[in-house]
Amino acid sequence: MRLYFPDLSPRAFAIWRRNFLVWRKLALPSLLGNLADPMIYLFGLGYGLGGLLPQVGGVSYIAFLAAGTVCASTMNAASFEALYSGFSRMHVQRTWEAIMNAPVSLDDVLAGECLWAAAKASLSGVAILAVIGILGYVDGPLALWALPAIFLTGLCFAALGLVITAVSPSYDFFMYYFTLFITPMVLLCGVFFPMDQLPSAVQSVAVWLPLSHSVELIRPLVFGQLPAHPLLNIAALLGITVVAFWVAVVLARRRLLK
Repeated sequence: MRLYFPDLSPRAFAIWRRNFLVWRKLALPSLLGNLADPMIYLFGLGYGLGGLLPQVGGVSYIAFLAAGTVCASTMNAASFEALYSGFSRMHVQRTWEAIMNAPVSLDDVLAGECLWAAAKASLSGVAILAVIGILGYVDGPLALWALPAIFLTGLCFAALGLVITAVSPSYDFFMYYFTLFITPMVLLCGVFFPMDQLPSAVQSVAVWLPLSHSVELIRPLVFGQLPAHPLLNIAALLGITVVAFWVAVVLARRRLLK
């Protein structure tokens, strides 16, 4: 893989706008669909399992789970958009190919796709944050700082998703990504229970996963507290985003610009 630096321009925002205009026609069903699954987990596990558990980290279990659900929902929404929708536009509908007939580079297309997936995922995360706020599980104005953290989480997982999209031969390939990467993160990164309950060997792996940094950054803010290591969490998410996006650009250029 030769060293290549993406050549980006403001045209990337035109790609973002194009995807937004398409999504706007089905905005309400899309938002409700993204809300349904995390809300089922939140109320099912939060009230069901929460009734059997003492406080977790000084808060009720449903409050603990609610903050983690914001992160997991953002991750899932970004991943689905970058993978399934992105693959459809790249391979099935050949939208990317049509766009590149205009003076728009593949790098700009990927940047626009990444920004759009992050924005769409942020809508899901913010919607859940609003719901748990109405239910009384958000404490204090520091929770507003969770909004840029949600967008950064979406950006990180959008970039990772585009890497898989760039090498996928079909939709079926995405199951490996979700089974081997996304699902383990949901279980290991502190969404459902504190990471300190895991064996030390598993913890040593889980702390490097991007969702762990998202949870460590967003959960304290939701509870009106400052994260323990905010600069580390932000740097880790930004670093993963930059590296993943660079890899996605290189792989996509190999696939589409032969």
